[in-house]
Amino acid sequence: MQKIGFDNDKYLKMQSEHIRERIESFGGKLYLEFGGKLFDDFHASRVLPGFAPDSKIRMLTQLKDQAEIVIAINAGDIAKNKVRGDLGITYDADVLRLIDAFRGYGLYIGSVVLTQYGSQPSADAFQKKLESLGLKVYRHYSIPGYPANIPLIVSDDGYGKNDYIETERSLVVVTAPGPGSGKMATCLSQLYHDNKRGIKAGYAKFETFPVWNLPLKHPVNIAYEAATADLNDVNMIDPFQLEAYGQMTVNYNRDVEVFPVLNAMFETILGKSPYKSPTDMGVNMVGNCIIDDDVVKEAAKQEIIRRYYNALVQQRQGNCGEDQAIKIELLMKQAGISTEDRPVVKAALDKYEATGEPAAAIELPDGKVVTGKTSSLLGASSAMLLNALKVLGGIDDRIELISPSIIEPIQDLKINHLGNHNPRLHTDEVLIALSICAVTDPLAEIAMQQLEKLKGCEVHSSVILAQVDTNTFRKLGVNLTCEPVYQNKKLYHK
Repeated sequence: MQKIGFDNDKYLKMQSEHIRERIESFGGKLYLEFGGKLFDDFHASRVLPGFAPDSKIRMLTQLKDQAEIVIAINAGDIAKNKVRGDLGITYDADVLRLIDAFRGYGLYIGSVVLTQYGSQPSADAFQKKLESLGLKVYRHYSIPGYPANIPLIVSDDGYGKNDYIETERSLVVVTAPGPGSGKMATCLSQLYHDNKRGIKAGYAKFETFPVWNLPLKHPVNIAYEAATADLNDVNMIDPFQLEAYGQMTVNYNRDVEVFPVLNAMFETILGKSPYKSPTDMGVNMVGNCIIDDDVVKEAAKQEIIRRYYNALVQQRQGNCGEDQAIKIELLMKQAGISTEDRPVVKAALDKYEATGEPAAAIELPDGKVVTGKTSSLLGASSAMLLNALKVLGGIDDRIELISPSIIEPIQDLKINHLGNHNPRLHTDEVLIALSICAVTDPLAEIAMQQLEKLKGCEVHSSVILAQVDTNTFRKLGVNLTCEPVYQNKKLYHK
């Protein structure tokens, strides 16, 4: 069983209370810039065992009578068909997904704002689509010299040109499908317009990582740097917090660099800045809910190693340069770890050396490592999956959970009718076959019942897996890494 290092119930209560306090401190109206993922925050759940992936959205539901949500999307990202790497969908499609998801939790969607709007035809088309669905849409424009030209920005020719977003509730959560969507600018534009209308309002930022009240070199904060290696984020001591309060807190370089400009904007808009540091702006309570620091440290170290392998694979696939992997390798040294600290790596590579074929290994909840090898019927990941289910279900390893007489017709379908070249069953095909066998075979049914136990398990493959296998492991909640090599020398890999 996975050890718990984070008190999720305490977090939900403490976080919602802290946001309420911040709303009251500004006289009853708060624009909350919500960074990171509101849904499916698996990074947080991996580095903070006990943190539920939907914790942040559940926290917001405790404030749903006070809250409305504004979704910001960069019009340029719509024009470029920018895609979310984790979901494989465009940002505009993700806006629709987010709206459905928020509504599913009973949260009120106030509107969508198109930031950096410049009459892009695709943005106009998206606006029409949203309006046909009954949604309010606003436009915010590019401002020359942003963010340095404060006199222009904080004027009728700057923020004053933006549409004023009509809001109804005391907490306005500004979120987006990804970074660079203009969340902060949206909040500040609203402050400008509210101030001109005589409406008291404030701004705060919700960002889970880095955790401001953990040490700079704590593995959780190092893991955040590893996760954002592509953005070149660097954790640092907040010098403004240190000067104002004599307190050592952690922030990241972009917030520290922009704070003097942001502070000047507050002074221009409000007459006086409510904050003395970037840390002051935050409302994150995650660091107060860690109940076992050793468990959290170990989980974060494993995440850093996983990020390293992911960067190597991305480099091999041509999706990034070598700088990301080099940066994460340096972060591993800071954390005092190496790939040898991931047990499934050695097990998978040992099996590969012994068989000369692709191999895979999984570490089960009790620490036992199970491997799988490539055969004429099954890929290594599929074999490993079946072997793991046998161990978890106490089933004799010699038992065939899926008869070759069932596998062979599936192979015939793949090769002779569906145009596939690889006859071996992928993990999704194996699970479908196993579920069919479970109708008449009690042992297969026992094996199926073990699937939930795979959640949180560690897997390593000696080769880059097909996307279908990667997707299956993600759906099972398995933490997958791969060696940065392909099974064959073809140029095209699906």
